[in-house]
Amino acid sequence: MSLDTARRVLRIEAEAISELLARLDARFEQVVEILMACKGRVVVTGMGKSGLIGRKIAATFSSTGTPSVFLHPAEAVHGDLGMLMRDDVVLAVSYGGETEEIIALLETIKRMGLRMIAMTGNPRSTIAMASDLALDVSVKEEACSLNLAPTASTTAAMALGDALAVTLLDRRGFSPGDFAALHPGGRLGKKLLRVENLMHAGESMPRVLISSKMPDVIYEISKKSLGMTTVVDVEGRLAGVLTDGDLRRLMQQRGAATIDLVVGECMNKRPQTIAPDELAGSALRVMEERKITSLVVVGADGKPAGVVHLHDLWTLELF
Repeated sequence: MSLDTARRVLRIEAEAISELLARLDARFEQVVEILMACKGRVVVTGMGKSGLIGRKIAATFSSTGTPSVFLHPAEAVHGDLGMLMRDDVVLAVSYGGETEEIIALLETIKRMGLRMIAMTGNPRSTIAMASDLALDVSVKEEACSLNLAPTASTTAAMALGDALAVTLLDRRGFSPGDFAALHPGGRLGKKLLRVENLMHAGESMPRVLISSKMPDVIYEISKKSLGMTTVVDVEGRLAGVLTDGDLRRLMQQRGAATIDLVVGECMNKRPQTIAPDELAGSALRVMEERKITSLVVVGADGKPAGVVHLHDLWTLELF
């Protein structure tokens, strides 16, 4: 019985989202153009469950490059209307389209000359008719067995809000670096750290000259404890790397004669590298694809700036 109810709820909500696809038309494109042209913020407002969805939409907008705030309509008439600025665009979320608290804001919105967009299940409602554009988020039925509690309708509104946010993200050319700048905290923030913030640099970076003898190379690998060393030419540019795995294979092939080699004779001349401004997530992906444990961080001048190790990413709990 419980599984039957759960399946029914999920089916109804999935159908509510699916039905939005058939309604996407020129109005959606026009809304995107209005939001793209907004020189202020997108001020999202809504009451009750629609208000909770509105808060989520505002948060998603802000985190993807569209400055946005949530305005509680009941609090607005008690002083919070001061949040509205002349370059803002208002996005009102109201399924019935007759929310009294939002209707009370219409006069001020019009007096300030603000553009207004409605997200509603009733395109002929007061709020929809007062808006510049109205997006239809109506559903055939709520997932609630009483067909009363906002369930499918709030799911549809949230999904359409996500569609707007991601469309705006793409239109703005919002990059992973932009995303990283807005998400410095938590697990996501760690994954979006730049490699230059994680690498072993300066005296911590293993480095030997291309002419170095193997005893010196072995000492450097052991001293820096990263299981490898960078190899540089006389101008300090990266010439290659040598790992402890390379060293073991050399010992198996050449035995004691290995000690008489110079590193330039046995290094990997085409090591995998990464730029300092790449993200930690990108470094992890490269290591997984190449099945390696270290990446040399190389600057635009071709010189090694540091080394990022798989253990550095483990400590960030990116896995």
